[in-house]
Formats: sequence, C-alpha cells, structure tokens
Amino acid sequence: MEQNIYPPGTLVHVTSYGPFRGLRGTVKVVDSISDGSDMPFCFYLITLEGTQMKEPMWFECNEVGLVALPNIGLEA
Repeated sequence: MEQNIYPPGTLVHVTSYGPFRGLRGTVKVVDSISDGSDMPFCFYLITLEGTQMKEPMWFECNEVGLVALPNIGLEA
C-alpha cells in the first residue's frame, strides 16, 4: 500500500469514521515510526477548522486525505 507523507502546512481532511469525519485542518507536525520497511507509518498533529477545540489533535496517516499542499515559494 502506497502512503504519501504530507509536510507541515498541508491542508487535509479527516476521512476516518468518528466525530471529526469530514473536517478540514492543517498539518502542524509529522511524526513517524519505522519498522525497517520501505515506508514509515506516520502520525499527523492537525489543527482542525470548525471546532471549538483549541489544541491540535493526532491522527494516523490512514485517517486523513489531501486537500492542498502548502504554498512553497520558489527562489530565483
């Protein structure tokens, strides 16, 4: 199974079943666990939009989907 690793600043939406399903948020921190295989398992600390929660929440890589990558300025 192919996994994309989203960098901090990426806009994502929650795809897992639960109270946060469908909400959007911004990746703040990426943490990964590697078992020696080719692809590490990632966790994302995400600041959710549209909630009263002030603190970011952790989600597994398979619980979020890409909305938009962060804008990265290109140097001339």
